[in-house]
Amino acid sequence: MCTLEKRGNIYILTLTGSGEHRLNPTLIDSIRSALRRLHAEPTSPCSALITTAHGKFFSNGFDLAWAQSSQQRLQLMDSKLKSLASDFISLPMPTIAAVTGHASAAGMILALCHDYVLMRKDRGFLYMSEMDIRLVIPEWFMALLKCKIADPDVGEELVKRGWDGDVYGKNRMVLLSEVSEKLELDHDTVKEEMKTKSKL
Repeated sequence: MCTLEKRGNIYILTLTGSGEHRLNPTLIDSIRSALRRLHAEPTSPCSALITTAHGKFFSNGFDLAWAQSSQQRLQLMDSKLKSLASDFISLPMPTIAAVTGHASAAGMILALCHDYVLMRKDRGFLYMSEMDIRLVIPEWFMALLKCKIADPDVGEELVKRGWDGDVYGKNRMVLLSEVSEKLELDHDTVKEEMKTKSKL
């Protein structure tokens, strides 16, 4: 599903294969496992993470064929994506999404969970497809979109700054505090809804 390799002080997270990299529990868990490694491994205080993907798509959003077969699956997907967003927000290093192809809906949100988003001008685009697929955009998606600041630095330039990763991560958490609040709020709401349904 994905690989994580280290090149000097740069970590490369790659979504592997030529498919659409649709976000389902298996792929999200695989990405989160790689991020847990970054939290656990001793790293240079000035490391950086670059996330990229093979094939035509960076990520074509949720695996809707799987998620929309039941309300519980859709809630599980949303919960897992929130956890993944929280993992990126708390990562103790700068993060760059090298978007090599299309990134739609939740795939665009995956890209925007990074500090920087870089794309080729001649290949791929970012877009929200919720109107096309008849879904309401979650509030935390909008909070993330509002909080983002575009700045096209690259990994090596960030590493050269010599910033302390722990301090960088904590500053990101302050900058994206509104997103974190929405994630926690929505997560608590979903848990309460699931509790209520289990009693019925």
